Amino acid sequence: MEKEKRYLFPADYMADPSVHVFNDRIYIYPSHDWECANVENDNGDQYVMKDSHVLSTDDPMHGEVIDHGKALDIADIPWAGRQLWDSDVAEKDGKYYLYFPLKDKTDIFRIGVAIGDRPEGPFIPQPDPIRGSYSIDIAVLKEGEDYYMYFGGIWGGQLQRYKDNKALEIPELPEGDQPALPSRVVKLSKDMLQFAEEPRPVLVVDENGEPLKANNPHRFFEASWMHKYNGKYYFSYSTGDTHMLCYAIGDNPYGPFTYQGVILTPVVGWTTHHSIVEYKGKWYLFHHDSVPSGGKSWLRSLKVCELEYDENGRILTIDGGGK
Repeated sequence: MEKEKRYLFPADYMADPSVHVFNDRIYIYPSHDWECANVENDNGDQYVMKDSHVLSTDDPMHGEVIDHGKALDIADIPWAGRQLWDSDVAEKDGKYYLYFPLKDKTDIFRIGVAIGDRPEGPFIPQPDPIRGSYSIDIAVLKEGEDYYMYFGGIWGGQLQRYKDNKALEIPELPEGDQPALPSRVVKLSKDMLQFAEEPRPVLVVDENGEPLKANNPHRFFEASWMHKYNGKYYFSYSTGDTHMLCYAIGDNPYGPFTYQGVILTPVVGWTTHHSIVEYKGKWYLFHHDSVPSGGKSWLRSLKVCELEYDENGRILTIDGGGK
């Protein structure tokens, strides 16, 4: 369906929005795209992000969007290599924890933590990444006193380099009728700085309980997000090279999650990355596309539109405006 959409911050190129409501205000944690001379490739070398800003608003469709400035800079992260990609933030006991993927000095993605006193930062990074962390695309769900992190992305996100949380000498990317490579979920430690357990696979299954196959256009690729609606857990994600946002529903944070349908059809630009949040009684889909940059996949712009459910809790598909 066609929806009214708004470009949130035309003054700069930002993407991959993680969105939360803190202190009755919407806070947006995007990645920050930079112009570059790199050629596009499957490793994502064209995405050279090197700092993070925080945006906020009290009216996502029509109100002022404030840029609170630089909240984290790659130059301030001791273990940094390159590519400060998408992040997410969680609040606990008045502290704000920003989780970010970043390649270390050996060009391997790890997940770091930076701590702030306010939702807009600034955030001070910890000296080392989370032990045992890998891959990209972080989302954090607060559930009672517990916090769950979802992460993972294939191709440039390096998820195919791991099996059972161990690095592989030769990457394994399922093909054809093999079960698709799943996202990961892990409970965080009480101090919010480490994993409290071994990450587990996030299984997306069909109506028969079978994991989606690698050749299924609706299988997971990257960009996990989790929200709750009417007591159910909605795991949503990008399908990557088939360019959709899809979702699946489960009964607990670990899943399994039964595939339900498409949230957003393809947009202009290669990537699709999103978050879903409720604010003042309405639900919103935050995402991005590359229309303002003339289709450059590495120069993306933040968008928002209202999201709706039917009487059975199914999300009504939104037209992304792409081909």
